[in-house]
Order: sequence, then C-alpha cells, then structure tokens
Amino acid sequence: MQFIDQLNRTIELKKVPDRIVSLVPSQTELLIHLGLSHKLVGITKFCIHPYEVVKSINKVGGTKNFHIDKIRSLNPDLIIANKEENEKSKLKDLIKDFPVWISDVKNLNQAIRMINEIGLITNKENKAKEISQKINNQFNQLNLIKKTDKKVLYIIWQNPFMSINRDTFINDMIKKCGWQNVCSEYNSRYPKLSIEEIKQLNVDIILLSSEPYPFKEKHKIELQKEFPKSKIKIVDGELFSWYGNKLLESTDYFIKLIKANK
Repeated sequence: MQFIDQLNRTIELKKVPDRIVSLVPSQTELLIHLGLSHKLVGITKFCIHPYEVVKSINKVGGTKNFHIDKIRSLNPDLIIANKEENEKSKLKDLIKDFPVWISDVKNLNQAIRMINEIGLITNKENKAKEISQKINNQFNQLNLIKKTDKKVLYIIWQNPFMSINRDTFINDMIKKCGWQNVCSEYNSRYPKLSIEEIKQLNVDIILLSSEPYPFKEKHKIELQKEFPKSKIKIVDGELFSWYGNKLLESTDYFIKLIKANK
C-alpha cells in the first residue's frame, strides 16, 4: 500500500500498521481518539493527552531530541511525524529504516487533510471523516459569529518575547477569530520583540499563550503595567496550536474569547 504524506513523499506499507510511534503530541491525541491506543508503542514525553492512556506508553524522548535507538528497538511499522515539530536530520535517519509519514500543517484545511489521511493510513477512515466533518461544521458556525477587527499580538515566549507570523497554524486560528495578527508580515516565523517594539504596534489585545512558555497571572500583571490600554489575556495554547481532534474544543473557546474582547 502506498500513501502520500503532506510533504508529497510516498511511503509504502505492507499492511495496516500494528506498531505505531508518534512524535507529535496533537497527532498522538488524534491516534488515541481514533481508537488506536493499543497500537501506539512509542510517543514523546510531550504527548500528555489523554493522561490515563499516555502514561503507560513508552516514551522516546522529546519532539526534537527523540532517541533513535529507542525507536529502533520498538520496531515500528509506521512513524507519524511533523515537518516543524521534529528534527529534520533525525527524521532522515529514521526514514532509512522505517515508513515515516510527515505532516505539514499551517492552516485549518491542512489540519483537516491530515486528520483524514491519518485515518486512511491506519484503517480508521470513517472515524477520521466523522471528526473532520464535525470540526468543519463547528468552524462554519464560528464564521457566523459577528467579529471585530482587533489588532492582536500572540506571545509564545519571553526573554525575549516571541510571536508568530503568517506562516503558522496559530495565525490561521487568529484569523478565524476575525482578528488581525500584528506580526503576520514579519519575515521571521517567530519574530523576537522588545517592549519598545511592542508599544509601536498599538495592539488592542495581547494574548499570552499557556505553551510553549507557561505564562501565568504574574506575567499578565507585569505586562499590563507596560500596556495599560491593551487587553491582556492568558489563553490555552493547545486550543490555538494543536491541530488534531483538539480542534473539536477550539471553536467554543474562540467564541467566548471573541465575545469577551469586543
């Protein structure tokens, strides 16, 4: 059986995979949601949902620093990876010996495609279509919500502050909320910003993501002193950046955010 991944690479499987290693937290959660937890033989330490399932699955390291020897010892017949989240050179090593299906997700349409194609490759096509259709329907409902064109700065890191440009999945989620990402046209995918640079952006809303940097209330209080005219909100980073079945939870969350920040 031959399958095309999201980098337009062809991978070949002799049968429906029985031993899967997932190197992407959101796709690990998707595989479990598809009913494939019994086939997952390895995941990363950042694959944290659902906890009661993932706690007993072998950990192969991080998304960047996964252990190739550990993965080889698990003898997977399919590895699920991602272009951005996983180290390219290490994936090249794995590709020599195993089928590696690589996703590349920068917007909702690509996320829907990823869900359907993982369903196809794992023989869970109907369940995947059910999930993706529900996500589509929910985002169609989100489109009906009256929105305001707010200027938004989404911050993922501090020391230095880092945001996201148009070439990211988070940017597409911000657009789905009807907002303008003030860093969308920056050349860097993850632009670094000083306090003074942020002040020049004249943002309406500053969103502090709960991941990868774990922003807390104290960070919000500190920033509010610097930006008294901006609304500052700590947001659930998973609901802006996880592109699997987590999207089933995103639209209700976005609607609440939109209504609270009109």
